[in-house]
Amino acid sequence: MTEQDHSAAIAVLNDACRAEPGAGWVMTQGVWALPEADRLKAFAAVTAFSDFSEDNDPHGERDFGAFEIASAKLLWKIDYYDLDLDKGSPDPADPAVTKRILTLMLAEEY
Repeated sequence: MTEQDHSAAIAVLNDACRAEPGAGWVMTQGVWALPEADRLKAFAAVTAFSDFSEDNDPHGERDFGAFEIASAKLLWKIDYYDLDLDKGSPDPADPAVTKRILTLMLAEEY
C-alpha cells in the first residue's frame, strides 16, 4: 500500500468516526460547560465538517478540524490507539488493531 493509499484508508475510517457522535468521542470540561444547544451545534459541526485543506490536513487523513459556535472556537482531533488504549495503534489504517478517539475541545484548552 502506498503512503497515499494508506492516508486515504485512514481518512475513510476517520470520516466514519466523525459521523457517529458518541462512538469513541470524548469532550473536555470546557465543552461540557457550554449550553446544551451549543454542544448539539458543536456535534453537528464535527459530523458535517468538510473544510479540509493542505493547511489543516497536510497528510490527507481528515483527523483535525476547527470551527466556531457562539463565538467560542472549538477544535476536534482524532487519535489512534491500540485496542487496549495502552499505546498508539500499530496501523491506523487497520480497524482490527485500532481504536479511534475523537476529542472535542475548546481551543483555549489545547
